[in-house]
Amino acid sequence: MNKIIIDEQFLGQRLDKFATAYLKDNSRSFIKNLIDEGNILVNSVKVKAGYLLKVGDEIVFKQTQPIPIEAKAQDVDFKTVYEDSDLIVVDKPQGLVVHPCQSTKDGTLVNGLLAKVKDLSGINGKLRPGIVHRLDKNTSGLMLVAKNDFSHIELANMIKNKTVSRKYLALLEGTIWENEGAIENYLGRDKHNRKKYAVCDKGKLAISKFNVVQRFQNFTLVEFSLVTGRTHQIRVHSSFMGHPVVGDDLYGSAVKGLKGQLLHSYKLSFVHPRTHKLMEFVSNLPEYFQNFIAKLKEFEN
Repeated sequence: MNKIIIDEQFLGQRLDKFATAYLKDNSRSFIKNLIDEGNILVNSVKVKAGYLLKVGDEIVFKQTQPIPIEAKAQDVDFKTVYEDSDLIVVDKPQGLVVHPCQSTKDGTLVNGLLAKVKDLSGINGKLRPGIVHRLDKNTSGLMLVAKNDFSHIELANMIKNKTVSRKYLALLEGTIWENEGAIENYLGRDKHNRKKYAVCDKGKLAISKFNVVQRFQNFTLVEFSLVTGRTHQIRVHSSFMGHPVVGDDLYGSAVKGLKGQLLHSYKLSFVHPRTHKLMEFVSNLPEYFQNFIAKLKEFEN
């Protein structure tokens, strides 16, 4: 346990910024979790990450290093759509985190895979076995999982070379008048919110193609095709267009009755790495997604 008394040089500084500088080599999200969980106290009291330091404040660090995470087999609810000796296609439900991390140490898709599958690729280490690509916690739908290193390398190269087709359905706020289009720009960490990504001059190239499926009054159902697969790509691009994904509380606004964004990975196609056969899978929209659409009034010209 470490204690520090704040002097004038740190007056007015945010607690999370101070703690990040003090606990070097740790992420800001880890620091925020320490504060939220009461492992960093101010004057023996739990405060918020944005607390502004005062001269004489006593900062107590009860924990200074991440607690080691171990991926263990657990019973986790998800659907296996296809499985052979090389790969698995799963249908991930909304709300399920893909792999263990400091904020979610268990109950993830990986924990469930370890309970159901004897062998998984070890390329991504013990916390992400078999994980070739990811979906956000509140994005549902189809995902590829590799059962051995051969299939992992082949599938990863296919994704890199853009030969894996991934299509999503998203309900967006507002009316999009163009029947189709493409968004191409660069994405990087948001300077003001580390949880978010934003369009920027220097970042990673991100390309999304879209087609309007159906227009409703004040909403548009859109199919997205990913050319690149950046973190939060569809969510950022939708918000950039001025039409955030419905229920996205990070890039848009939360919606009463929804537990997250209405974004679903509904179609996945690729050439099998070993048999070279074309594989194609389709996942129906989740019930909550269908129910929300059923209540909307169709747009009339």
